[in-house]
Amino acid sequence: MNMHIPSRQNIFREMRDYLMIALGMIMYGIGWTVFLLPNDITTGGVPGIASLVYFATGLPVQYVYFGINFLLLLLAIRILGWKFSIKTIFAVFTLTSFLPIIQQLTDGVHLLNDQPFMACVIGASFCGGGIGIAFSSNGSTGGTDIIAAIINKYRDITLGRVMLFCDLIIISSSYFVLKDWEKVVYGYVTLYICSFVLDQVVNSARQSVQFFIISEKYEEIARHINVYPHRGATVINASGFYTGKEIKMLFVLAKKRESTIIFRLIKDIDPNAFVSQSQVIGVYGEGFDKIKVK
Repeated sequence: MNMHIPSRQNIFREMRDYLMIALGMIMYGIGWTVFLLPNDITTGGVPGIASLVYFATGLPVQYVYFGINFLLLLLAIRILGWKFSIKTIFAVFTLTSFLPIIQQLTDGVHLLNDQPFMACVIGASFCGGGIGIAFSSNGSTGGTDIIAAIINKYRDITLGRVMLFCDLIIISSSYFVLKDWEKVVYGYVTLYICSFVLDQVVNSARQSVQFFIISEKYEEIARHINVYPHRGATVINASGFYTGKEIKMLFVLAKKRESTIIFRLIKDIDPNAFVSQSQVIGVYGEGFDKIKVK
């Protein structure tokens, strides 16, 4: 029986990943086609190229987006392998499928046409949040991600630098189509907000805290933490430098939302306990995040 548990868990995690990637792509589609496109604001990556073609020719963005990503994905499968590409293929197909649906549902709805800056902020927030959700589920939106990954394989250049360079070229090129530097500046603002929101979403998904607890009742505290919120505690032998007294110190890792439970628990058992809490970017392993390496 136990042999089937890991496979079930893996299937559940994979299903959750694909659902979250789909949600992220829908959010990205809303930000792009509801707020940015109607206000002639260009974003980065392949969506940015699709936007430029749309502004110049009126060709629906989903065709250009899918066409460019199709060619890039063929290149990625050949150079980087299927493992990198499978969730990217899903993300590209999902976004391509939902773009015409979103456009049809919002046809005739003109949001913030007289407030391009607000449209830029809200649209970029949707886009950044969508990409962040996809990244947190080990997904990718394709486009410049693929170019960056391929270049990074052969040259010692960071992924972020390659993507930023590509995005700046695409947004700057929008001037030749729109003939409006103000829209170009909005494009740069969109890029910054999108990157900021992306970082916030990815980091918030990994927010954990660590506790150092010094108390004479350390055993009782550790027992209660082990039961609820069901976290492990490591006992560290320590000694006070000034007093020279040997003490026991608990080291506990927990999710940020569990910190209030732990503080209440410590206060009930030993109100005089010495507690240090700090935030950590990520904790990986059993009970926390799964290690994901692209």
